[in-house]
Amino acid sequence: MATVTTRQPTKLSPAVRVAGNTAVLILWLWLYWPIFDYLGIIFSREDFRTNQILLLGVLFLIAAQARKGEFKLRLDAPPQLARWPLALALGGSALYLLVERFLDVNTIAASLFGLASYGLLGLWLEPRRWRGGVPAILLLIGVLPFGDHMQTFIGYPMRIGTAVLIRDGLAAAGVASLGVDTILVFENGVSQIDIPCSGVKSLWTGMLFLIAATWVEKRPLNWRWLGTAVIFSALLFIANLARVAILVIVGEVLGWRLAAEMLHVPLGVLGFVMACVTAVYLLRQEETRDWGLGTNQSPIPNPESPIWLTPALILAITLMALLYAPRPQTGLAQEPPALAFPDELSIEPLPLKPDEIEWLTRDGAASADRMRFEWRGVSGSMILITSNAWRAHHRPERCFEVYGLTLDDSRAHLVAPDFPVRLVSLGGPLLNPPPEGEEANAPLPSGGAGGGLSAAYWFQSASQTTDDYGTRIWADLAPQRDKWILVSILFDGKVDPHDDDIADFYEALHLVVSRVLE
Repeated sequence: MATVTTRQPTKLSPAVRVAGNTAVLILWLWLYWPIFDYLGIIFSREDFRTNQILLLGVLFLIAAQARKGEFKLRLDAPPQLARWPLALALGGSALYLLVERFLDVNTIAASLFGLASYGLLGLWLEPRRWRGGVPAILLLIGVLPFGDHMQTFIGYPMRIGTAVLIRDGLAAAGVASLGVDTILVFENGVSQIDIPCSGVKSLWTGMLFLIAATWVEKRPLNWRWLGTAVIFSALLFIANLARVAILVIVGEVLGWRLAAEMLHVPLGVLGFVMACVTAVYLLRQEETRDWGLGTNQSPIPNPESPIWLTPALILAITLMALLYAPRPQTGLAQEPPALAFPDELSIEPLPLKPDEIEWLTRDGAASADRMRFEWRGVSGSMILITSNAWRAHHRPERCFEVYGLTLDDSRAHLVAPDFPVRLVSLGGPLLNPPPEGEEANAPLPSGGAGGGLSAAYWFQSASQTTDDYGTRIWADLAPQRDKWILVSILFDGKVDPHDDDIADFYEALHLVVSRVLE
């Protein structure tokens, strides 16, 4: 009778496994190396201080939770053939390549880096622990500047919707003299729009809180959790709606502007806290899920660890790294438009630097023209950036900060009923040129800033003028894109926006740009 022998799988030595895992890690970092410059900016620059504070809080929470579960990773452990982690690692990396090639949106690319990296980590983690750590990676990704992007992309329709509801509510109560623009400009001026308790950014901060509470309370991410998230978002919107309505009634209807300025922070904090308390209550109505974070859990069999998995990972990551291609640079292909300035506006060309030209080319600006000016005894510099695509038009506030200036205030100002301008108040030490490769859609500062500087900007097309970056982006959703010009002005000192000469300067420049666009 023949004897049947069972062939045992070949086992690799610990040294070979360490070498294979190290190769996977190095290749992974090579694939995602372009995104590290962006992450370095987010977690080092002062204008992203909120994100840095949130990151420290998330890291502290992760460390506290990890101690309870005694997580251990061994460099000589072989990767496991886990279906979902592998799909997340490879699928996220493929999407990353597409985003870098066609969109070039750093926050999306960084989010995919986080998700794909967690998928790769899942090949070495016990399945239940990997699933239990999903809220942790969502928290880490959430500390990226999604608040700024939400403010840009959905802030505009939310602000319009809030203003319309308040206008209609006041009209129903017999107060019919307030328009949408009046409400928007008032709320923008009386509130600090960058604090977490105000407006659309409360959704970002609130979602981070909800995910953290879900992880701490060990609640499952299921359809009921999604319902809780929807209710929580609605409560945050209602809280902000009530906040703005009270501010408008107190400051605009009753005329108590100082009282409105004193109320806006307490009202925002109160509404945010009440919504968070409600969200925690709803979470606790669900059953606790055993995510395997403790030490007395019965083991779950790990997936198999085939000998071919490490070479396959090395090959796949290498191919994706070789396929990486950034979005092509197609900007500054046109000459700046010929501008017919009035005689009393003295203009002197101010050439762009090579790194500024590179930045504008990368983001697809059609043309850019920077110049010094003098108008009725007031001097400064300005830049006009022409583009059919929104990505070439950034917020000039960030660019002013690159020059070493501090942002003291930013608010809307109506030069005319259909001509809003964003007024920016700046301060800081002696001005320095920006680091190489930084933003260039701001005018070039001159002299010292010990007494502070004034700046202004707006976005202008043939049919519309706005100071809101979100409005500029939403305009690109039209089937036929319009040509837009960003007008950014930096004065050599402080100016009064209500001064007739300054208003005439804005009107004159607005008319010059209108003639070009028409």
